[in-house]
Amino acid sequence: MVSQTEVTIKRLFDMLVALVGLFLLSPVMGSISLLIFVYMGSPILFRQKRPGWNCEPFVLLKFRTMNEVRDEKGRLQDDDRRLTRLGHFLRRWSLDELPQLINVIKGELSLVGPRPLLMEYLDRYSPEQLRRHEVKPGITGWTQVKGRNALTWEEKFAFDVWYVDNWSLLLDAKILLLTVITVLNGKGISHQDQITMPEFFGTKENTTRKET
Repeated sequence: MVSQTEVTIKRLFDMLVALVGLFLLSPVMGSISLLIFVYMGSPILFRQKRPGWNCEPFVLLKFRTMNEVRDEKGRLQDDDRRLTRLGHFLRRWSLDELPQLINVIKGELSLVGPRPLLMEYLDRYSPEQLRRHEVKPGITGWTQVKGRNALTWEEKFAFDVWYVDNWSLLLDAKILLLTVITVLNGKGISHQDQITMPEFFGTKENTTRKET
């Protein structure tokens, strides 16, 4: 059973790390912003509505990694054609996620929690999968250190629900440490031969929980 004290400590830790992170990383973020403006133009940030705690929507912030190249019918081309060399570099080192420290300060994200996905997925989850929204979403999470995009959707959601049921401050500390290792080794950035995860259309069977 998680105590209110633990929840308060988690929030204070999130705020402290996010504020210090923004201060220390401001030169890096400023340089990235300039590079995006020079090579891709504006906007600098990618903004998208995502479901947060208890499915409440918020606007997620990321550095933009794709251009707006369209086909002859005006439709956006596939992600692999839109991802720029700069964007590939930012994703390789998870630098595109840095603006989410602002989401953490605003209380929309935690440092650790299930990753916020698309609003349209809410109606596609099984009741068990929907439980991933019983905690605040995070910049990194148990799923990210267990395989990231190399996992199937069902595996991702099972790990997310396991985190919901087993959350503790010690587990968060473990995930933050493993996140550094995961980013450095660069594993699981892409799903098989695709730049991004394929769209989730739902699953017929409830997922089974993954354990440590």
